[in-house]
Amino acid sequence: MRPTAAGATRALSLLAVVTAVGLLPWLSGRDPALTVLRARSAEQEPTKEALDAVRQDLGLDAGPLSLLWSWATRLVRGDLGTSWVSGTDVLPSVLSGLQVSLALMGAAFAVAVVLAGALVAPVLVRGRRSAGAWAAMLAAVPEFLLATVVLLVCGVWLGWLPTSGWQGPASMVLPALALGVPAGGLLGRLVADALPAVLDERWVELWRGAGVSRSLIATAALKRVLPPLVPQFGMAAVGLTGGAVAVETVLAVPGIGRTALGAAKSQDLPLLQGAVLALLLLGLATGALAALLRRRLLGPALRDASLVLPPARPVRTHPAIPAALFTVLAVAVGWGLLRDPYAVNTTDRLAAPSLAHPLGTDGLGRDVLARLGHGAAPTVGTAAAVCLLSLLAGLALGFLPGVAAGAADIANALPPVIVGILVAAAAGPGTGGAALAVALISWPPLAAHAAALVQEVRASAFLTAQRAIGAPPLWILTRHVLPSVAAPVARHALLRLPGIALALASLGFLGLGAQPPAPEWGLLLDESRAYVERAPWAALAPAVALALLAGLAVAGASYTQGRGRKSTRQEAGVGV
Repeated sequence: MRPTAAGATRALSLLAVVTAVGLLPWLSGRDPALTVLRARSAEQEPTKEALDAVRQDLGLDAGPLSLLWSWATRLVRGDLGTSWVSGTDVLPSVLSGLQVSLALMGAAFAVAVVLAGALVAPVLVRGRRSAGAWAAMLAAVPEFLLATVVLLVCGVWLGWLPTSGWQGPASMVLPALALGVPAGGLLGRLVADALPAVLDERWVELWRGAGVSRSLIATAALKRVLPPLVPQFGMAAVGLTGGAVAVETVLAVPGIGRTALGAAKSQDLPLLQGAVLALLLLGLATGALAALLRRRLLGPALRDASLVLPPARPVRTHPAIPAALFTVLAVAVGWGLLRDPYAVNTTDRLAAPSLAHPLGTDGLGRDVLARLGHGAAPTVGTAAAVCLLSLLAGLALGFLPGVAAGAADIANALPPVIVGILVAAAAGPGTGGAALAVALISWPPLAAHAAALVQEVRASAFLTAQRAIGAPPLWILTRHVLPSVAAPVARHALLRLPGIALALASLGFLGLGAQPPAPEWGLLLDESRAYVERAPWAALAPAVALALLAGLAVAGASYTQGRGRKSTRQEAGVGV
């Protein structure tokens, strides 16, 4: 990776994002003076004189470029400006929100690591291969729904923990659980997916024969498998900081994500610029730290082109698992398609599951099964399209690590909500705009994974030998490098499919994606959140559907790859 190219990409990406944020009030088509006036005092009449006074006070008449230049010159002096709404300095508010989010990120990351360790332990201890369907299901749990559930159970019903605010360590438990469980499922699945090939290597057998303890073998295996995944851990940590907007909103946590969202809604430009800049700098710092840690783990082998990579051995799963998951989903969706998803019957509001309504009804008396079935195509279809675009972009940019590294750090640090607001301001709210917003920020983990694998494959001793015997670059790329990279990155992309669906759902929740009364699964989750205590079935139906989708994606891919590997071996045996 060339530091110059990566640095230039970081600088250009940072400039582009800061400029787009600075243009938000003008891109939205709404009068920023009117929005700020209402945020300051909702009761004040928006007369021409009042609006002119706000414009003069904020300097809006000078135009967006003048305001951007003024903000940049103050930034050089360490001044983030003054809030348009409260009139207070922005810097203390940003630092306060960042401090809360970093503390929450640390707690949530600890939960994620513990859960990931529990998912990986059976592979290390018993050597059993697992397709990771359970981990994928955990990764697909909606964070804001999990936050609502733990709030009701641990906070309201049992009274164990605070239900809102930020009063101390006890306030971190509920949001840390809501954020850490899905992240732990994702990280555990990635590590468990890569471990079997390492445990099948010759050195593991030799160590076991020599009587080396299991703990030392497990430590060495983790050290062997972690380098290409270290960037994923860094990106997960950044995502736990800026991407926790929904959880911070449900539990009233004054974090940096919630601060940025409030500033965007009220068009408080200085506060929004300060919050986004803090998130971007955090992303850059975390990316640099992850790159340094990865190089330390690899040691001189990367520099000396002496890496020996484990062979690609996809984990196989029993065909009954994807078949069962597909059957359950297909039956539910097909049954729901036979029903009317828009029929309102207020006399049956929040009805429990019955023969007439197998999954109950929602707050308007609409059949949950019908809405689940009719929402499958727009939910899964849009998420699959975004996932495919992200996979293609990640693979392409993985071969240009110097260009992709900086942009990935910037894109990963942006919360989906902020990008959704920017896209909706330019293109208007809707499914297409939400899909574009999620696609713009969902490729960095895949590109980072691909770049790490490409770098290690290119530095392997095997490829050095191929070059020495005169193999052409195109042959090396298509027959060795690309196959070694595409399969694990594709499995990674499938694991992120439910997460992409949830990101689309969060934008729909804020009015930036699919609009009511569409039966999109994200909207079903949002609509049911207000009465999840009285009618949990309305929220459980789309949540379970997303979890089954995650398990089906991972188990189906593992089964297909296992069959492909078995067929290849059989053909080789016949040829011999």
